[in-house]
Amino acid sequence: MGDYLSKSVRNLRPSGIRRYFDIAATMDDVVTLGIGEPNFVTPAHILDAGLQSLRDGQTGYTSNAGVYELREAIADRITERFGLRYDAEDELLVTVGVSEALYLALKILLDPGDEALVVEPCFVANPALVETAGGVPVMVPTYVDDDFQVTAEALERRITKRTKAILLSYPSNPTGAALTLEHLLQVAEVAERHDLVVISDEIYERLVYGVEHYNFAALPNMFERTIVLSGMSKSYAMTGWRIGYVTAPRVFSQAMYKIHQYLIMSAPTMGQAAALQAIRHGEGDIEAMRREYDRRRRMIVSGFNRLGLSCFEPRGAFYAFPSIAITGMEDEEFCEALLLEERLALIPGSAFGASGRGFVRASYATSEANIKAALDRLERFLIRRGLAGASAAPALVS
Repeated sequence: MGDYLSKSVRNLRPSGIRRYFDIAATMDDVVTLGIGEPNFVTPAHILDAGLQSLRDGQTGYTSNAGVYELREAIADRITERFGLRYDAEDELLVTVGVSEALYLALKILLDPGDEALVVEPCFVANPALVETAGGVPVMVPTYVDDDFQVTAEALERRITKRTKAILLSYPSNPTGAALTLEHLLQVAEVAERHDLVVISDEIYERLVYGVEHYNFAALPNMFERTIVLSGMSKSYAMTGWRIGYVTAPRVFSQAMYKIHQYLIMSAPTMGQAAALQAIRHGEGDIEAMRREYDRRRRMIVSGFNRLGLSCFEPRGAFYAFPSIAITGMEDEEFCEALLLEERLALIPGSAFGASGRGFVRASYATSEANIKAALDRLERFLIRRGLAGASAAPALVS
């Protein structure tokens, strides 16, 4: 019966993350740093708003684009933070997470065979969704020696007559890199010169440490050629509520709306009620969680460096991306052995693209106890191989 499947689905590779979760699910006493999800419960007042909407009988569909009051609140917050003004009626769409928003953005831009430049290492869904939308992902590698910053030169080298878009995801999952203003301006100049659209996934925009986040659409001449994706999942600990949003010029937003209304109807009603409460009254919650992530960030990066796994300093999101070069092992081999021997789950960097090879991703969106246990297990694993502390990098984190 497999012959009935479309070629695009048959050719789609399974997620490089899922395999390790599946193995871990068969084992007891596993410590996992693999899940990119806040370990915080959604703040109580946000929970209450969602529950109250159900008690009030708000269990039907909302307008396809989302509750207008929520869209207006999001637009106001974007104006407050970045000086941009989106029309809540025509330029802002509430989606089922950023994943739907990304699919919609790619689908409206790409005809079969069109190319999208995908900056990597990147979330596993990015190239897969380009393919699902009918396009061809062209991977643009970044490297630790350049702090995982994408450059104009790297983009230019891969542009062809079929290139339609550049897909950015900063702050980055998996590296934790935040794109500097200098490099953002390089991307903007390339996009303008080659008449490309930029899809900027900024879901981790509120989780940065010691740096500033720049909304790509706020850069000079970029508003009309940028689709920005964001949402509630990471910053407000609301992954399960499935509320994302997309802001874009009317021509793009209304095209996405056409697909969204057939595919989804509307994002979850109670999730939108909770999101409105979060946007209006959740600033203190964001800052409290961000401070805690920052503390854990320092702990885990220092721990990796102490053990000799040189770790790039993440400036955003909640991931560390240490090198395993000292082990002499491939990243998949390393992660499988670590899981089987020490019941510690990390994700191989190659799951996020070829330029992630030789690294592993560790999420610090988990408890301090889990981070300490993970570092202890990792140390035992390295000691057995005579590697713990070998060529240890400085442990300090700014």
